[in-house]
Amino acid sequence: MASVVMLKHRDSGLIKRGFYGFSWTTLFFGFWPALFRADFLTFIGGFVVLVLIGIFTFGIGSVVAMFVWAFFYNKYYTRKLLEKGYAFADSDGVTSEAKASLGVA
Repeated sequence: MASVVMLKHRDSGLIKRGFYGFSWTTLFFGFWPALFRADFLTFIGGFVVLVLIGIFTFGIGSVVAMFVWAFFYNKYYTRKLLEKGYAFADSDGVTSEAKASLGVA
């Protein structure tokens, strides 16, 4: 189950939600959660890759790929936000749990 951690951009002060843990929304809805999170490149790239895998494996490969991707997407998305200048802006307990799960110092 995904957990939420609040992130705040250092320069603009914009606040976004970061996620860590298994992504049920990605498992059931594919790359649409990436689009709704304004992660456009991941949406387009993932959609193209899934279509290509699906063509060559009669759809079975796409199901397997989405299952695997659901384990990694939340961590990938939140780490990208951290690289873009966001910092943890949540309580100490949530922040320490998120850092441990994301593998950041």
